[in-house]
Amino acid sequence: MTSFDDLLERAESLVARGERTLLGIVGAPASGKTTLAWALANALGNRAAVVGMDGFHLAQVELRRLGRAERKGAPDTFDAHGYVHLLGRLKAGRETVYAPEFRREIEEPIAGAVPVSADVPLVITEGNYLLLDSPPWAAVRGLLDEVWFLAPDEHERVERLVTRHRLYGRSLVEARRRALGSDQRNADLIVPSAARADLVLENMPLANFAI
Repeated sequence: MTSFDDLLERAESLVARGERTLLGIVGAPASGKTTLAWALANALGNRAAVVGMDGFHLAQVELRRLGRAERKGAPDTFDAHGYVHLLGRLKAGRETVYAPEFRREIEEPIAGAVPVSADVPLVITEGNYLLLDSPPWAAVRGLLDEVWFLAPDEHERVERLVTRHRLYGRSLVEARRRALGSDQRNADLIVPSAARADLVLENMPLANFAI
């Protein structure tokens, strides 16, 4: 089984290219994307930055205006064009880029929260839809130098997702309804995109991401 050290070595090889490189980490909700991204970034120090796709969630007020609030997390509830544009700026590496960040405690994106200076060699971006082949998401894959797909045990993933929803105020019934409803529909959409990844990590425990 692939270890965290194996993944860190692979990330180190991206840093060693001597130019700005982008690593994508993708998977269904609660697959461990953020955990792995930050474990790598913490190990690499000032040589890496993390930019999450979730920073491009549409604001709650806009989701309500569009009638999509109950489907938050679906592909059309993000500013995908904005995300693609930001990745292009990050790929060019010519300037400090200020990326947005999603704050779960308020369920809203915060603009300009993540500074990425031009001298950072590796940008790790993580999210659900990095490998979708439908526009505008299809443009993401061409901007990433390498993409890893996380495919954990499904039961464990769903239980982590339920736990996450409960931490942010949902009852057990509400958490399970969300995890097995709209979240699962999104997961079903994401899974086939694994074929476009450079590396698929199956059943890798989150404990393996510890440094």
